[in-house]
Amino acid sequence: MILADKIINERKRNGWSQEELAEQLSVSRQSISKWESAQAIPDIQKIIKMADLFGVSTDYLLKDEMEPADLAGGMVSYDESTTGYRLVSMEEANEFLALEERLSPRLANMVSLIILGPAVLIALLAISQIPGNKSLEGVMVACGVGALLVMIAAAVCVLVLDGLKRKPFQYLETEPIETMYGVSGMVNERKNMLKEKHGRMIAGGVLLCILGVVPLVMVSCIFPQNALVLFMVVVLLAMVAAAVNLFVRAGSMMGAFDKLLQEGDYSIREKKSNTVVGAFAGTFWLAATAIYLGWSFIGNSWDKSWIIWPVAGVLFAALCIIVKSVCDRNDR
Repeated sequence: MILADKIINERKRNGWSQEELAEQLSVSRQSISKWESAQAIPDIQKIIKMADLFGVSTDYLLKDEMEPADLAGGMVSYDESTTGYRLVSMEEANEFLALEERLSPRLANMVSLIILGPAVLIALLAISQIPGNKSLEGVMVACGVGALLVMIAAAVCVLVLDGLKRKPFQYLETEPIETMYGVSGMVNERKNMLKEKHGRMIAGGVLLCILGVVPLVMVSCIFPQNALVLFMVVVLLAMVAAAVNLFVRAGSMMGAFDKLLQEGDYSIREKKSNTVVGAFAGTFWLAATAIYLGWSFIGNSWDKSWIIWPVAGVLFAALCIIVKSVCDRNDR
């Protein structure tokens, strides 16, 4: 048995996660992951410290011919039920990543479709503001609202169906996991291959968001009362939809890698707070949607109510930080 396997066995025998062992050795979780996937070898000082932590000899760790049966306690086994960590096999990891590769583009497209719903309504409203089309305002608003509801309904339907397909892997977001030998190495390799593309997509999305504001600001300054301003709002929403599409495509796959590696938003500590944030998010966005529809229908303010979404987005991010801070403080 090689050193990598022995580190895995001894860590699991003690009921430690990679993160917990990393803290005791004063190294990063990524270092533990590389040791266990045989991508790197710990230095002699770390091996001595591990031997002390595990209660084994350095000979046992370093000599491949020495097996767990050679230890005084006999054969060491790993029981998933006693450690509280769910074991993820190579087959499960590949199946999950394949599913995410298939569903991520669709998720991005549906989110963009939801953003474009108000854009269609505002475009039709802008057409009705053109001189000579004033009599069509009621018809345009009715068609716009109909298009908005159909687009949102279609997007939500697809998202719900895709959510059901992801359900078997939901434990990756909420439960502490352990990956079998070789999984971490495979995931890290694929993640590194995607990093450059991920960076380009994020940069492209940021650029679209910035450029989308330019025509709206310019037209608002030159023609403040003109229907052209509404058309520039449509252009802004279209560019934001394209930017969000890039963000979601890039973020979905990187998020999938982080789930398997238990990094970033899916570390063991973050998983605990994510459960609370998930419940909060559902309530928050239902309330935001109710306010948007109430303001729009009651006040007939479809040309103004769209501002709720960017405000809600900023507010949601701030509230999530507060909720996570409270959860982290309670865990200490």
